[in-house]
Amino acid sequence: MPEGSAGQDSAEHSVEMTLGHLRAIDGPVPVQPPAAPLTLEDLYRQHRMRLVRLAILLVDEPATAEDVVQEAFTGLHRNWGKLRDAAAAVGYLRTAVVNGSRSVLRRRKTAREYVPPHAVNARSAESLAMLSTEHQAVVSALSKLPPRQREVLVLRYYGGLSEAEISEAAGISKGTVKSTASRALEALQKAMQTPN
Repeated sequence: MPEGSAGQDSAEHSVEMTLGHLRAIDGPVPVQPPAAPLTLEDLYRQHRMRLVRLAILLVDEPATAEDVVQEAFTGLHRNWGKLRDAAAAVGYLRTAVVNGSRSVLRRRKTAREYVPPHAVNARSAESLAMLSTEHQAVVSALSKLPPRQREVLVLRYYGGLSEAEISEAAGISKGTVKSTASRALEALQKAMQTPN
């Protein structure tokens, strides 16, 4: 096996373990009983925290992540009558969080001429306290990736989405998802090997 491939496999394993660990901490995605009509309140109660964690992984600031998720739910409320079903509502929210996070990052780039906003204490103390040193290193390296690469890895390994679902949520082709994930894992491996 080529050396680069082994490094990429190691990075993929590290990302999968760390974001999978965060997904496990957040608990399983609740399933709505088929007979009960789904309400906006049900969606908020069942999916809010997972969407906030997704946004935190994308924008690095809990308060901003909360705002992004709140905006996603506000948009869902405005479009509630147009939804097909509960699965469409969750997909709408996930896409809105990804798009809202992108907007935040674009605004940051413009406002700061893209000085990466990766403060050491950007995440909540509780979320970092639940991670081992190795997991913290992965999250730190993840925050150094370009936004699109970080987005794809977070949606894949934290969101547990397939390439098709990532393609839909991020608005990119499946081929772009694959190539971006590959480049992201390679960059992550390099970032983890580089001392701070």
